[in-house]
Amino acid sequence: MTLFDKIRDLQQVNTLSKHEQLVHGILESIDVGILAIGDQLPSINNMVGELGYARKTIVKAYEELKERGLVESKKLKGYFIISQETKVTLKIALLLFSFRRFQEDFYNTFREELGKRFQIDVFFHHNNTAIFDTIIANVRGKYGMYVVAPIPDPVIRPGLESIDPSKLLIIDRYIQLKREYSYICQEFEEATYKKLEQLLPAIRNFEHFVLFFYEDQDVPMGIKKAFNKFLTDYNISGSIKKNYKMGSVKKKHLYFFGNDTHLWDVLKDCRNKEYLIGRDVGVISHNDDVVKQLVFGGITTISTDFKDLAKQAADHIKNGTKTQVIVPLNLIKRNSL
Repeated sequence: MTLFDKIRDLQQVNTLSKHEQLVHGILESIDVGILAIGDQLPSINNMVGELGYARKTIVKAYEELKERGLVESKKLKGYFIISQETKVTLKIALLLFSFRRFQEDFYNTFREELGKRFQIDVFFHHNNTAIFDTIIANVRGKYGMYVVAPIPDPVIRPGLESIDPSKLLIIDRYIQLKREYSYICQEFEEATYKKLEQLLPAIRNFEHFVLFFYEDQDVPMGIKKAFNKFLTDYNISGSIKKNYKMGSVKKKHLYFFGNDTHLWDVLKDCRNKEYLIGRDVGVISHNDDVVKQLVFGGITTISTDFKDLAKQAADHIKNGTKTQVIVPLNLIKRNSL
């Protein structure tokens, strides 16, 4: 039996459209071994000649199989089978900064919300534009959906703009592109400033406020801007440091961490010097996770709800509608302040 025989058998099923006959015929041919990885599908002209279907119907079927991650198109060569996972509804490329705890929370919820019929391949760019561009070049055209946490740098825009906007969802950081696309992103400057305002009485209990910020790290610039504006507006003694030197923690200092690079070093020094977190030394961290809920009686965080962000991303993919949402930052005050 051939692929054409499979499709002709399905022509007898009155409830199937011609598009569905093509898709199901190819899926069944993969399942029974008529088609294997590396095999080339019949050309559009060959399909038209054998079955008499319109070219646009055949192209639509082939493109759906591409979105499921089963077929890949090669320029001037045609369409080829690249996977035998026929039960997959959609193949998704998920591109994140790195696999930190809060991003693990995002992934686990995203995976759970979508279920087994969606295949998710995860990639990490580590805030490196060259790695980002290489990943985009390698995955372009091979997935039905691209969920991307971008680097806020204009040099990555051409790669993102090469993806069909209907197949692109930007998450976490917002970036301006030429064409309209969907996004579920955070806003950092105004939101961080407002949360610091809510903490003002507690912040005034400390003599000096320190933000750890280094522009080559993946800390949003909006946090730095909010911090500087807050110091000026409320006449707070403060400074910005790139790095932390072990053993340099000081009493009556409040430390604010845009990421976790130096957080654990400061907490370790506080323990070694027997400083009480929340009284002798204050700590605020961006991006909440379960560890920060537990250690030292709890770390105060300014964070979005990454599980909720993941649920919204999954809903966007399942519903297929355009989404443009700015998710809020939450202040979770704990023992460290």
